[in-house]
Amino acid sequence: MRAARLIKMVLLLQSRPSMTAGELARELEVSERTVTRDAQALSEAGVPVYADRGRAGGYRLVGGYRTRLTGLARHEAEALFLSGLPSALREMGLDDAASAARLKVSAALLPSLRDASHTAAQRFHLDAPGWYHDPATPELLPAVAEAVWDDRLVRARYRRPSGEVERELAPYGLVLKAGVWYLCARAGDDFRVYRIDRFTAVAVSGNRFVRDEDFDLPRFWDERAAQFARSILRTEVTVRLSEEGVRRLPHAVDRAAVDEALAGASAPDAGGLRTVVLPVESEEVAYSQLLTLGSEVEVLAPAGLRERFADTAERLRDLYR
Repeated sequence: MRAARLIKMVLLLQSRPSMTAGELARELEVSERTVTRDAQALSEAGVPVYADRGRAGGYRLVGGYRTRLTGLARHEAEALFLSGLPSALREMGLDDAASAARLKVSAALLPSLRDASHTAAQRFHLDAPGWYHDPATPELLPAVAEAVWDDRLVRARYRRPSGEVERELAPYGLVLKAGVWYLCARAGDDFRVYRIDRFTAVAVSGNRFVRDEDFDLPRFWDERAAQFARSILRTEVTVRLSEEGVRRLPHAVDRAAVDEALAGASAPDAGGLRTVVLPVESEEVAYSQLLTLGSEVEVLAPAGLRERFADTAERLRDLYR
C-alpha cells in the first residue's frame, strides 16, 4: 500500500513543477504529516525530492529527475480509454486504475504538454445519464465488469416478470444507455441483452471463455437497439399536425417512429396541416406523448383515443373558463 503511494507521489511530482503538502495530501488521500514522512522516505531512497520552505513553498523533483515507472499495466491501459466517462469508471470500480494510467501518461509527456489533460477536461465533458432522474448504481455491476474484463463465465440469476431464471453467461460487453447499464452476453449459442439492475445474484467463475472474434459490441448494440425500438411500436394512430406540430413531434415521440411516419405523410393541405400515421407503443403511451403537443395535433384514429382527447379538451375548457 505504501509502496504504491510513494510511486504515485513521484509520478505526481514528475508531472508538475511543484506541489504543496496540502495538494499532495488531497491527491494521495493522506494527511500532510504522512506526506512529509513519505517525502523523507523517498529522499533517503535516492529520489531527489526537495522541499521549498515558506508560503509559496512545496515539494518538487530536483535536476529534471524522471522515473522509469511509467509503463502502463494492461488494466490501466484499458481503463484509460474510458477516462472520458468518470462516473462509469467509478461504478465499475475502475477509477483507481484510470487515475494511475493518467498519471503515468502525464509523467511521460514533455513538460509543455503536461497540462493537456486538464485543458481538454475543461473544454469537453460527457454526461451519460439522462435528465430528471438520479440513476442508482447496480450493486452487482463491479462483479459483472470484472468478469467482462477477464473473459470469465458467470452464473447469474435474472429477474423476469414471470419469475427468476438462472443462466450461465459469457459476458462480452457492457453498455451504459441513458444512465442504465446493460450486459451483452452469450447464453448458449445466442447473444442476448440483460439489464444489470435485474440481476439478483452473480457468481464469477474461475473458467474463461473464448471470445468470438467476429463479435463487434457497437454494431451488436446498434442492431439490438433498432430491433427493440421497432418491436415496441405495436400500434398505429392517425393524427393531423400543424407545421409547429411537425417540428415538435420528434421531441414528443420516438425519433425512428417520427422518421417512418413523416416519410409516408401526406402533403400539407390548404391550411398547412399534414396527416400522419404514427407507430406508437400503445394508445396509453400515445395519449401521454401527443398531449404535450397541445392544439398543434388532432387525433383522427383510433376512435377511442380521439374521444379521450376530446374529453380532455372539454375538461381543460371547463377548468379555464
